[in-house]
Amino acid sequence: VDARKNMLFNPEESIDFNGNTGPFIQYTYARIRSILRKAPSMTSPASSTSLADKEIELIQKMSEFGAAVEQAGKDYSPSGIANYCYELTKVFNQFYHDFSILNEPDEQKKAVRLMLAKNVAKIIKNGMGLLGIEVPERM
Repeated sequence: VDARKNMLFNPEESIDFNGNTGPFIQYTYARIRSILRKAPSMTSPASSTSLADKEIELIQKMSEFGAAVEQAGKDYSPSGIANYCYELTKVFNQFYHDFSILNEPDEQKKAVRLMLAKNVAKIIKNGMGLLGIEVPERM
């Protein structure tokens, strides 16, 4: 929440795993880390691998991280980083819902999806770290 806005703190809502909450973001990070632990050693995907629309959307959202951090700094508003992390988490969860990662039979597609998941986790960890919020490896 923007620091310039009034808000009523509800402890029950603050620990909800659904919606715009820290635990929702932390849970997604832990889920990604679990996927990566279960994955065989990662190979680099071929540059000729075609991407689905959801994969492109996820890459585009990841590319906005630097701008979100920069804007939050200019505005003195860390909520911009929190909102970005939430939006990235939502896009990843939709991607994860629609596409298999570990059970993908095409090894190139699997490599791309593992690389996407790894980078989403890295961005979530960095973004939440900027806010002073730890992300757990397991939940």
